Amino acid sequence: MAQTLVRINIIFTVLLATFSQAAESLLPQQRPLVIAHRGASGYLPEHTLEAKALAYAMRPDYIEQDLVLSKDNHLMVMHDIYLDDTTDVAETYPDRAREDGRYYAIDFTLAELKRLHVSEAFVRSGDSVTAKYPNRFPLGKSSFQLSTFEEELELIQGLNHTLGYDVGIYPEIKQPWFHYREGRDIAATTLSVLKQYGYHSRKQKIYLQCFDAEELQRIKSKLMPQLHMDLPLIQLIAETEWGEKMVEVDGQLQNYDYDWMQTPTGLKKIATYADGVGPAATMLAGFKDGKLAITSFVRQAHANHLAVHPYTFRADPQQIPPAVGSFENLLRLFIGKIGVDGVFTDHPDKVRAFIDNRSLPSRQVVADANNEHS
Repeated sequence: MAQTLVRINIIFTVLLATFSQAAESLLPQQRPLVIAHRGASGYLPEHTLEAKALAYAMRPDYIEQDLVLSKDNHLMVMHDIYLDDTTDVAETYPDRAREDGRYYAIDFTLAELKRLHVSEAFVRSGDSVTAKYPNRFPLGKSSFQLSTFEEELELIQGLNHTLGYDVGIYPEIKQPWFHYREGRDIAATTLSVLKQYGYHSRKQKIYLQCFDAEELQRIKSKLMPQLHMDLPLIQLIAETEWGEKMVEVDGQLQNYDYDWMQTPTGLKKIATYADGVGPAATMLAGFKDGKLAITSFVRQAHANHLAVHPYTFRADPQQIPPAVGSFENLLRLFIGKIGVDGVFTDHPDKVRAFIDNRSLPSRQVVADANNEHS
């Protein structure tokens, strides 16, 4: 841990000098939020403390933490319940895979997880390993570690205290259905840690997100009242075929149906327990036969007083739709025309610069643009 903190100190010292100390620590409310997706994951391996330190130096409004449980009930900051695609678990613990061939974080203690080396996401085919994003940080070039939720909270809170900024947190409770099947209540564990670190009301800078609608309703109606907490909740929206949530039907697991969330009735229901929604960007706009098609999603969400924070905005050339042409044009479309309230991004510095360096249209102009394409 000490070596990791030394690396963070070096990274942060160098990066802080490159960013203006005079920049505002908070954006006006009418401006969209910059949410660092898994940290500055366009530059360093996702969800490492180094990626979070780099993201902090880029001055986002919020930094995201995906949470899963270890065998000894520690909240680990990692995107998947599996360890396969970002760590050397197969080499370190070759005999610990389950019958499906996957290595699950919940099968390892914190001490065991700390032995693993974290890298950029990769795809394994036989004995060969290929980087998912070949133009990003090279595989196998540095030693990164998994971190606990507490370690990350202490990093962000410590930097806020030292620098006087107010960068918020945006934790996601990953796959409660899976943790229930393992006999764990990850939502209750997450709320307990949040309260321990002072996140208990809307006065703190936090959003709590999850793809599980029923679990968010439980958090809203049961868990938070029991703990005397009141945090803003975000309903993440997936495509059904992604399998973000599984439900048991006649003894078999099948994909939860997310289609209802993209309807006016569904958004109205979400507004009864959540403060906003996190849809995929493709749910808001797309291109058909080379022509832009903007859905009515944002207009309908705003009509129900829901904030809209779509994911994920990446500046990698291969991630930009050809019809858009550039990352700036992509942001111009979603922020300036569609009128989203914030974006999850792997490149928080680029989104921060875009927002700070341009005059955004008023919400009325945005509403008019939405009406034209509804």
